[in-house]
Amino acid sequence: MKTAELMNRNSLSVLPATLVTDAARIMLAHRVSGLPVLDEQGRLVGIVTEGDLIRRAEIGTDGAQAGWLKSLLMPSAVAAEYVHTHARHVSGVMTHNPVFVTPETGLEEVAQLMQRKHIKRLPVMEHGKLVGIISRSDLLRVLARKLLNTPAESSDESIANYIKSEISHANWAPKSGLRIKVANKIVQLDGTVFSDEERQAVICIAENAPGVKEVQDNLIFVDPGSGLAFPAGG
Repeated sequence: MKTAELMNRNSLSVLPATLVTDAARIMLAHRVSGLPVLDEQGRLVGIVTEGDLIRRAEIGTDGAQAGWLKSLLMPSAVAAEYVHTHARHVSGVMTHNPVFVTPETGLEEVAQLMQRKHIKRLPVMEHGKLVGIISRSDLLRVLARKLLNTPAESSDESIANYIKSEISHANWAPKSGLRIKVANKIVQLDGTVFSDEERQAVICIAENAPGVKEVQDNLIFVDPGSGLAFPAGG
């Protein structure tokens, strides 16, 4: 799925000269966590988010004043901190050179960017112009739809084949010692695993098989260090 299929095309934005007060009011009124900042030509020059506004002198969250040594050795950094916590205009608090995506960016890349950069919302740019916004909540809506989809009618054989195929493609999974039985769409897992994480992952694969009703865990955990065996629930 591409960003274009999911993004919000009615995206709000502000100018660098927009008052911080107005930016905060827009975010609150529209229940968004951030706003792209565009210059007079419509070019993306920054983004202002809730995170940019949580350290402010007005609410006493600007932190302690820098000590004399830091002020002496790093005056520019101290001055920049002051601007960020006291600026009246968006230009003083916004994040410069923001990360953005295009309408053709895949959702996997969008999710990776959000996770890696700790970003909740991404501007969507096309030919240098803002065409939309994609947010974490957009991805959650896709997930919710997928989870709520009623699986197609599945046979016991197709459920077993799905589980075996997924396990065969998982490089962490034990490739021998597992036995999978399916009757009336109830999966019974038997065999040996070598960590609780492996157990949980195998169960997860079984639970995700289309049409499965229940998973019964009879897997035995064998400690690689001691050789001791622990049954399910033991």
